[in-house]
Amino acid sequence: MNKNIKLAVAGAVLALSATANAGIIIPAGDWTLDINGNVNAFASYTRADNATGPGTAINGGIALGPNADGATNQNSYRSINTGLLPSWLGFTGTTRQNDVDVSFTISMQPSVSENSATGDNGQNSLYSGTLWRQTFVTFGDKSWGSFKLGKDIGIYASDAILNDMTLLGVGASLGNSGTSTTLGGIGTGYQYAAWKGQVAYTTPNFNGFQATVGITNPNQGFGEANQDRFGMEGKASYAISAGDVTGKLWVSGASYDVTTAATTACTAGDLIATTGTVCAVTTTTNASREYRANVGDVGANLNMGPFGVTGYYYKGKGAGTTFLGALGATAAGARRDSDGGYVQLTYVLPVKTKLGFAYGISNLDLASGESGAAVAGPGTDTTSLVSENERYTVGAYHPLTKHLNLVAEYNNIQSKAHDGSGRENQTYSAGAILFF
Repeated sequence: MNKNIKLAVAGAVLALSATANAGIIIPAGDWTLDINGNVNAFASYTRADNATGPGTAINGGIALGPNADGATNQNSYRSINTGLLPSWLGFTGTTRQNDVDVSFTISMQPSVSENSATGDNGQNSLYSGTLWRQTFVTFGDKSWGSFKLGKDIGIYASDAILNDMTLLGVGASLGNSGTSTTLGGIGTGYQYAAWKGQVAYTTPNFNGFQATVGITNPNQGFGEANQDRFGMEGKASYAISAGDVTGKLWVSGASYDVTTAATTACTAGDLIATTGTVCAVTTTTNASREYRANVGDVGANLNMGPFGVTGYYYKGKGAGTTFLGALGATAAGARRDSDGGYVQLTYVLPVKTKLGFAYGISNLDLASGESGAAVAGPGTDTTSLVSENERYTVGAYHPLTKHLNLVAEYNNIQSKAHDGSGRENQTYSAGAILFF
C-alpha cells in the first residue's frame, strides 16, 4: 500500500484493528507493482439552524446556513457521499537499481455520487467527478535519504490531517450529494495541507527522528499567477516507543512570498456593464501589494493500551484560514493573524470499536485598522469576515473485518463573524470504508 494510504490508516490514531496492509502485489520484471486504495460511502443528514446577527453570510464560515433567500431560519441537507478521505485507486511501482531505491505513484479519487440528471457529468473538481491527487517519483536510499518530485500531499500540516479521526468518517459536511470529499476537521483545528507540486528531500531515519524540506508551487492558494519565489515547507518528527507508550511528535511550517494583482474599477476602453458606458480612464482600486505569509505548527499523538490522545496547534500571519492563503490579507495587502488547534481523545473497547471525541477551532483576526464587515477580502464580496470556525465530533469506528470498517459520527459546526453574525449546523452520518 502506498505511503499516504498507510499514513492515513496506520499512522493516525484511527488505526483500528485493520492496520495497513500491502495492496495487490504484482511482480513485473525489475518492478514490483502495488495496486491499492479504498472505497467509502456515507449517508449524511445535516441540519442548519441558529442563524444569528446582521449578516446574510459569513465569508470563510464553514457552518452551513439557512436558505439563501433568508426566508427561513432552518434548512436541511441530505447526501450520499464519500467522507474526508475520498475513494482511492493508487498504482505504485518500486525497484532498486544501481543501489538506489526508485518508485513512482499515480492515483485517482473517484466520487460515489453527483447531482446531475444522469449522474455522469464526471467533472474534475471538488464538487463532482474524479480527482487526481498524486503523480510523483521518488529515489534514494536509507543511508542518505530520498528525493520526491511531483504532486503529493503538502509538507506543512500533513500530520494534522493524518491524525484526525474524521479521516475515516465525514467531519464537517459540504451539504448535498455530489462532492468528492467532505471537510472533516479542515478549517476547524487545522489548515488543509492540499496536494502540491513539490521537490522535497527527506533525511534517513535517525533512531526515530526524521525531517523533510521542500519547495512547492509558489502561487497555490494565493490566487495569483506570479510570485517572487517558490513556496518553502518543512517538517521534523520523532517517533516514540517507550514501553506501552507509542506515538509521534512533530513540528512543521511554511513560508510564501505573495504578490497581489492590482484591482481596477474599470479599464480604459472597456464597456461598463452596469452603466452601458465606456470607461474613459483606467481607475485603480487597489495597487499591487507584496507580503509574506508564514505559518508553523506543533503536534503530538500518544497511545497507551486502549487510550489515545492527540493535541495540535498552529499559528500564522498572512496564512489565512481553512486553506493556506485563503483570506490571509486584505485587498490592500494588510496581513491577518490566524491560529487554531484541536484535541482528540480515543478509547478502544474490548470489541475493537474505537470511540472518539474531538474539539477543534480555527481563528482569524482582523488586520490592523480593519473592521469586520464589508472588507472581507479582494473582489466584490462584502459579506462579514469569519472570526472563528469551531467543531465538536463524536465518532465510533468499528472493524467489521480486517479491511472493512463501519463508521458513525456526530459533528457540530459553528461559525462566527467579526460583526456578530453566527451559523451552526449538526451532521449525523453513517457508512463504511474498505481498504485494499
